[in-house]
Order: sequence, then structure tokens, then C-alpha cells
Amino acid sequence: MAPPVSLSGLSRPELEALLVELFGEVASLKQVNRDLREEIARLKDQKGRPNIKPSGMDKGTEPSKPAHKEKRRGRGKVTPRVNIEEQVVNAPAPEGSRFKGYEPFLVRDLVISVRATCYQRERWITPDGRTILAPLPEGIEGHFGPELRRFVLMQYHQGQSTPPRLVALSRSMGVSISKRQLQRLLTEKHDGFITEAQDVLRAGLETSPFVSVDDTGARHMGKNGFCTQIGKDWLTWFGTRSSKSRLNFLDLLRAGYTDYVLNDAAYDYMRNQGPPAATIARLMAEPRTRFNDKDAWQVHLDRLGFNTLNITPEPADRFAGHRLASRSDPVRVASEGALWGSIQAHKFLCDAVVLSDDAGQFNVGRHALCWVHAERLVHKLDTFTDKHRAAQKKLRGLIWNFYGDLKVYRAQPNQRRSLALRARFDRIFRRRTGFATLDRLLARLHANKAELLMVPDRPETPLHTNGSENDIRCYVTRRKVSAGTRSDVGRDSRDAFLSLTKTCDKLRIPVWDYLGSRLKVAGHVMIEALDHYVRRRSRYA
Repeated sequence: MAPPVSLSGLSRPELEALLVELFGEVASLKQVNRDLREEIARLKDQKGRPNIKPSGMDKGTEPSKPAHKEKRRGRGKVTPRVNIEEQVVNAPAPEGSRFKGYEPFLVRDLVISVRATCYQRERWITPDGRTILAPLPEGIEGHFGPELRRFVLMQYHQGQSTPPRLVALSRSMGVSISKRQLQRLLTEKHDGFITEAQDVLRAGLETSPFVSVDDTGARHMGKNGFCTQIGKDWLTWFGTRSSKSRLNFLDLLRAGYTDYVLNDAAYDYMRNQGPPAATIARLMAEPRTRFNDKDAWQVHLDRLGFNTLNITPEPADRFAGHRLASRSDPVRVASEGALWGSIQAHKFLCDAVVLSDDAGQFNVGRHALCWVHAERLVHKLDTFTDKHRAAQKKLRGLIWNFYGDLKVYRAQPNQRRSLALRARFDRIFRRRTGFATLDRLLARLHANKAELLMVPDRPETPLHTNGSENDIRCYVTRRKVSAGTRSDVGRDSRDAFLSLTKTCDKLRIPVWDYLGSRLKVAGHVMIEALDHYVRRRSRYA
């Protein structure tokens, strides 16, 4: 209320009325102040991220089960993966009893024993003075045998154990090993595993119709970095780097190749980023189109004067600003295009879909978005009135029903249903609810229509990135258990073994058998190169 011009001119009843009104306002302000203090105290006591429950859209849109419940199928007998040794147990039967055969009783057990072997290697001196030394048996590399190496790698990478615990466990069983020796078993002489993990990635990029990607934080050499996951139903690959930029993601998609290539795919990528035509014309005018490594590519850009350019066009779409951020740097745009040209030149991601959670660095090639992450934006939206909550609830219901119909379409795609889904998408995301924040979010989601509606064109593409999030949990667990890595060799070894372990699980290959085959353990099961299984799965998928 506005204060009176003069209090001296007011009568006693008017002064009493004014005083009562002021007392009421003071009491109201005290209550507001009390509520604010309680809210501040509550927020200070909170630790970590706010507790927001998942929306449950994916499970909530599963088709209903038939009312008639079939008899639950039993798990059946568990078939042992080892040879069964039979042993007869005699019973103290009295004289005159009749023998009625045997009753089998299978017992599973584990035999753990420590063995130390000293190989006496023959030494011969030839007549011409050369020394001949008898070779060690197959699989013997260093002073620790293949069975121990397999046990250590299995416990560390799949069992998520720690080096100190492995040292204590090994010593308790009688193995004489130091912390440094065990660390060497985990990080050294693993070039073959690293190469095989890279081959798995190449096989997936060459043959898969889609890949799902995600990333998480990582620590390397005392600094914050990022681990990127690339995978699908039967493969997983991890790569840890110091950056999560699009340049880094494109570099990972080259799967170990280091070349930069200028071809039609590279120029198309650059045009989509919107640089002036003159900058692309400079590159096209040069006869050289392939560069062996980053240094050679940078020399080429310096010679063309790219480092002196500074171009900052206005974004065409306010909702796509994060996608156009790289346009201000012509060197970055050209480098991203050359990396994409290299990817296509090696026949990676040829018409394949890249499925992500809408992180800007993953928006390359034919890109699709996760519906669970899109709906989560609506689910997490803060509402302040009953009208807001009603609009949010109604819209979530529409999205859930639409998502359920997309699942039905994936199982039985047809052209008529595809057109109906596209028209229905427009009706949902072009509506105006009166809730300004929700309306802006709907406009943003509608701008991503082509990426959200990838399933009508490519029904084999998943609707969500749950597979990537499940895959990356093993890396998060490893990070929590053992923190970061201290050397590039340790980082590459961890990424490779986590990739191979997860891929073996998806291919239903026991990791124990896989390690035994690679380390040449006596009597090991023969396991082919994992990229052969990946190509085979893709061929018959």
C-alpha cells in the first residue's frame, strides 16, 4: 500500500485501521521469510543431484500381456561346461540285498592350486660359435604362466576387483607376486587385445545398420577426460580421451586410422555446416585429397591460409545453436569434414544411423535421437500451477501413446502407418498449451522431427539409448573402484579389455574361455577373432 501523505492529519480510527493493516502485512512477510529460510536449509542439506524418478515411459508402453497365462516354463537342467568325472560310492548293504543300479548326484566344485615350474632349457654351442637355447612352451611369456594371467585379467576386468585385493588374494593362495608385477600383468604386452578391440569396432562400423553412442566422465593422468561408448546388440567399444568434442568423436569413428580425406562426403559435410562457398572452393581447387596424419593436414590448411580466416555466421535456428557452434572456426569445419571423408573412405557408417541422447558432438551422418531422453525433458519440467501440471500430464500421455505406437510400427512397418505417425507427430508437438516453457520445449522437439522419427524410415533403429547406458555402467563401476589411469598404456588396456569383455558377454562367449584361447592356456577352447563373430551376426541379422 502507498504511505499516507501525513500521519498527523489522520483521525484515531483511521490510525488504528492503518496499524491493523500494517500488522497484517508484517505477519505475512514474516511467514514468507520463514518459508524461504526453510527452503534454503532444505536445499543446503541436499547432496548431489536432485532425486527425480524416471518417467517409466519405456516400460509403461509395453504391449499388455494376454489374460490367459501360460504355464511357467522351468529353467531346466544346468548343463556343466566341463567333463563329468564319475565316481562310484559304495553303500553298506546287508547280505541278501538286491542291487538296483545307481542314483546320480552331481556335485560342482572348483580346484584352485598353485604350481611353480622351473624349465631347464638346453643350451648348445654350434661349431660356428652360435648359442642355441631351447624355446619355452607355447603360452609362456615372462615369469608368470598363462593360467595366472588369465585369472588376474578375469578378476580385474570382469570381477571388478582392485590390484591390492588381487595381490592379497594371490599371495594367500601361495603365489609370490608384488604390486608392481601385478600391475604389469594388467597393462603390459596387450597389443594383441588392443588391436582385436579395434577390429571389433571396425567390423561394427562396416556392417551394422546403426550404432548407439554415449559418454561419461573419466580420469586420466590426474586430469578430467571422457570415455565414449560405441555399440549395438552384439558389440561394445570404449575409447577414453581428454575431449568430448565432435572432432574427438569423428576421430574415434575412424577406428585407428589417422588419415584425412577430401572427397564428396567431406565436402557435403562442410556445406551442411554453412561456411562460405569460397572456403570450400579453396580445398576443392587443390589436387591433393588425402593426408596421412594430423600434421600433414595442418600444413595443408596453413598453406591455404585457413588459420587467418574468422567467419561467424548467424545461426538459422535458435534451437540449433549448439549444432552450429563449430561454424565460427573454418579450420574446425574443414577438419571435421576431412575426418568424415576418412570415415566414409574406409567404408564406415555407410548409410548407418548414429543414435544418441542429443549431445551435440554425436550429431554426424544420419542421426537419430532417443525418445526416452526427449520425454524426460517434459517429465522434468518444473510446474507452478494446476494449469501447468494439467498441461504437462496431458502432453506426457500423448507422448506415451505415440511412443507405444512407434513400438508397434517397428514390429509391423507399413507405408500407411508411417504417414499417419508423421502427421500425428505434428499435431502433438505443434500444439499450444498456454504454458510458455512447455510450448518452447515442444517447438524445440518439433525442430528435431527428422531425428526423432527415424524409425518410420529405418525400423531396425532402436527408439532409445538404453543399451548404451547399460553398457557404460561397467566403465562407471570400474571408475568408482579404481579411479583413473596413470599412463596411456594403462588407459588403452582398460578400454580394450572392457570392450572385449562386454562384447564377449553379448556374443555369449565365456570370458574365461576367450582369455584362455588368447593366452594359449593348456587345453583351451578355440575362440575365433571376435570381429568374425560380429560380421557373422550382422550378415544373418
